[in-house]
Amino acid sequence: MKLSASGPEAVDPVTGTARYTEAAADLPRGFEEPTAAATRSEPSVSAAQPIYRLKADFFKTLGHPARIRVLEILRDGEASVSELLAQMDLEPSHLSQQLGVLRRAGVVQSRKAGASVHYSVADPRIFDLLETARAILSASLRETSSLLGELEAIDFRPKAADPA
Repeated sequence: MKLSASGPEAVDPVTGTARYTEAAADLPRGFEEPTAAATRSEPSVSAAQPIYRLKADFFKTLGHPARIRVLEILRDGEASVSELLAQMDLEPSHLSQQLGVLRRAGVVQSRKAGASVHYSVADPRIFDLLETARAILSASLRETSSLLGELEAIDFRPKAADPA
């Protein structure tokens, strides 16, 4: 499998970082990358991109603990950058970077009020998605906890010989 990171299509539109893609010759039929010309001329949400790639980019946007924490805070409503900073253990520049990723992906929206910038979620259905993730993780942890309990109940020590 060949990896390529050249050309404008090699930059992730969500994070702005280089992404490595499989060479088209190594992809199964129907999984080919769009051409470089098509990539440059199409908007970020493009019919030329398969839906699974759009979904992957969306989940990539959510794939950082700081971004998830921002969304958890915004669950209670709009918050200014200073309010977000007060509830997070992040440097202002790092928070700004993460907010930019969320904003460029359309997950949050911002508005300026005087000297401060306030953020809110663009679509409240994002909280349904986060709740579903919480439920899945909770079920998985319950199952793991149950297995741990069963494992701890097993006694692997040799039984003492019965003196008779």
